Amino acid sequence: ELLERFQGRLFAVCMRMTNDRDRASDMLQETMVRVIKGVHAFDGRSKLSTWMIRVTINVCLTDRRRQRIRKTVSLETPIGGCDGGDGGRMSLGDSIESDREHGVGEGVERCESRRVLYEAMGSLDGHHRAILILRDVQGLDYRQIGAILDIPEGTVKSRLFRARAALRDEIERLGGPA
Repeated sequence: ELLERFQGRLFAVCMRMTNDRDRASDMLQETMVRVIKGVHAFDGRSKLSTWMIRVTINVCLTDRRRQRIRKTVSLETPIGGCDGGDGGRMSLGDSIESDREHGVGEGVERCESRRVLYEAMGSLDGHHRAILILRDVQGLDYRQIGAILDIPEGTVKSRLFRARAALRDEIERLGGPA
């Protein structure tokens, strides 16, 4: 019952971290196993949901490290929702952009911006990506992020600053808007 209650939110975190529905499902399953096995270790210093998100982030970061070690890139990885529907794809830009219709030119620009943002997010270090997702996508405050990542609020702020700077640099490198 507990896992069912948090499944959607944890899947959203996995999806944002992996940008691949199949991998996100695998990461969610791994998270659920770790939560079940480690629930006895939950000490109550934070909310249960915060602890579960922390487990999820750790699972996703571990997977990302494994993928880097293998140095393989899947040609099947989706590149964002520019087809008008979600088509099983998700991007950071989708959560930022509004759902209202734009003109054709604006739609093309928006699609290209999302593609660049998606690619830039994908190339970031896992820790930078995680902190950006927790703050800018999940909308968590510094205290909650600190609890999830087990770091002080001041460290959250400085890491978030560095993550945003790295994202901005990567977007500029890819030729996107500054």
